[in-house]
Amino acid sequence: MPTDVFSALANPVRRKLLDCLRDGPRAVNDLAGEFELSRPAISEHLQVLRQARLVREEPRGRQRYYHLEPDPLAEVQQWLHPFEHYWRARLRTLRDVLDEENL
Repeated sequence: MPTDVFSALANPVRRKLLDCLRDGPRAVNDLAGEFELSRPAISEHLQVLRQARLVREEPRGRQRYYHLEPDPLAEVQQWLHPFEHYWRARLRTLRDVLDEENL
């Protein structure tokens, strides 16, 4: 059963796993070394990311390597886009207020 991208990203461990994969594929044991969690716990988080299609698994001998699959993040970017406009407007207003105070 596929997992919703937003649900997968809701957990900070899964976000950090995606961050760890930005520079390229890594073995599950290597990824587990980045956390104070057991390897089975990391594997569960990777399974959620796989179900959300945010990572793919590649067996290499006895190791499993994980690759970042960033395409589903486009959905997140589309959802965040209106908020970007909101924050840019807010920051422009703040800049204008600060500029007025510096006169």
